[in-house]
Amino acid sequence: MLPDSNSSLSAEVSEFLLNCFVRSPKWQLWLSLPLSLLFLLAMGANATLLITIWLEESLHEPMYYLLSLLSLLDMVLCLTVIPKVLAIFWFDLRSISFSACFLQMFIMNNFLPMESCTFLAMAYDRYVAICKPLHYPSIITDQFVAKAIVFILIRNTFLTAPIPILSAWLHYCGKNIIENCICANLSVSKLSCDKVALNKIYQLIVAWTLLGSDLILIFLSYTFILRAVLRLKAKGAAGKALSTCGSHFILILFFSTILLVFVFTHMAKKKVSPDIPVLLNVLHHVIPAALNPIVYGVRTQEIKQGIWKLLRRGR
Repeated sequence: MLPDSNSSLSAEVSEFLLNCFVRSPKWQLWLSLPLSLLFLLAMGANATLLITIWLEESLHEPMYYLLSLLSLLDMVLCLTVIPKVLAIFWFDLRSISFSACFLQMFIMNNFLPMESCTFLAMAYDRYVAICKPLHYPSIITDQFVAKAIVFILIRNTFLTAPIPILSAWLHYCGKNIIENCICANLSVSKLSCDKVALNKIYQLIVAWTLLGSDLILIFLSYTFILRAVLRLKAKGAAGKALSTCGSHFILILFFSTILLVFVFTHMAKKKVSPDIPVLLNVLHHVIPAALNPIVYGVRTQEIKQGIWKLLRRGR
């Protein structure tokens, strides 16, 4: 039996209830269709990209390994968040166990910075390819990708793991209703009977350190790329490079901007509807996942050719 939100402070919480747009039931109806379509697009496009890179030997190169990592991160983030949100919309399955809630929190806090760090590695790959093309084969190697992946895993796991651990260690003794569609750290920890200042401060420092440093380095990489592109004298070379890198940078900017908008709307929650930050938080786990394989994959000529080869083999 679920613990009642008005139960005495001695009652330990074993499950939470996700209040997902309960104040705006029409949002659930209107959001369920585009959200399910975006989820199917994200899963289908990323799965196609992974299968194509895996089966097509010509794509067994460092750049495509990084793209595969990005697709894997997108799929895990989507599967962690969106099915539960749709289950709430369609079947009113709002309960989530204590352990499942903190597992979801761990994956979200860990994989989002991993995705940001992967964007950084891909930006560096493009920087070397355009600014130092003669040194590209000796710099961007399989060993470089392996080291980059190990760095991404260790850096983000080491720094973000304390967030769900600190939250899970708190004493939950009464309220169990999370005013969110997902187990976001701040939404969960404020239900605790303990002081949560350390939890909030640590998340804020880690978020700005990881995502902020990644964004600055990505911006510097594309600044150098832009400067090098403008010097290209080969006919059409500058335009092609700008088209490719421009779409990549816009996607990275979108990834970062939606996070910043979420932070600011959360800070100004008295001036905006409380459903707005919740909506942004949900969309941030599916829109980039749906756009990444299209911008990074389908717009790449080698990926297109690989997909067509696989389709012809299937026929």
